[in-house]
Amino acid sequence: MLQATKIQLKKTSTPTIATILFKLGLRNQFIQGVRPLAPGKPTMVGEAFTLRYIPAREDLNPITVFRDPEHPQRVAIETCPAGSVLVMDSRKDARAASAGSLLVTRLMIRGAAGVVTDGGFRDSPIIAKLAIPAFHNSPSAPTNLTLNQALDINVPIGCGDVAVFPGDIMVGDDDGVMVIPAHLADQVAEEARKMELYEVYVAEKIAQGQSIIGLYPLTSEEVKIDFEHWKEERE
Repeated sequence: MLQATKIQLKKTSTPTIATILFKLGLRNQFIQGVRPLAPGKPTMVGEAFTLRYIPAREDLNPITVFRDPEHPQRVAIETCPAGSVLVMDSRKDARAASAGSLLVTRLMIRGAAGVVTDGGFRDSPIIAKLAIPAFHNSPSAPTNLTLNQALDINVPIGCGDVAVFPGDIMVGDDDGVMVIPAHLADQVAEEARKMELYEVYVAEKIAQGQSIIGLYPLTSEEVKIDFEHWKEERE
């Protein structure tokens, strides 16, 4: 991902990204049921590093498994690259604990750009206060450590009904989390820049009393010409 792309995406809302991806034929890129623990944080942007959970089998997933230094959950926390987003497939089960405050703190200290799960977090009030964007499926009660068992690291997963491949670009804000296929990230960012510029123009025209017909969406040739002149005056 180009640095210019990252900068632009940090300024772009997830609804705008959804519109751009829809124009590119992608309609199912918004992670369902996942919300920020603490709204108002800077927009999260980073490449996906994934962890897949499966339903726990009691004879293979006693609480003692967490003593194993090679436990996939622990390994994921310790190997997620700086600047990446740890994305967890927790089967959309908010009862299942994907991580707690100590592991998310470690992730933050290691420089991760954020953490996303379609399950729940333990210690969510503590995680909400950390300086790392965190998104989860809000549990109705403290989550259970042993409902799921971590299995695979950095493989394609499903998170909130969306396919997430390692390296996809995750963008999260107060609305939720969008998944941008890695090969489309630069194109999406450039289109977002153009859309934002046009929306500034539209806002000016609306403030001046102009009708939205032909203006938004842009269907009028007269408006197209006026917009080009408007851009030239600002260059």
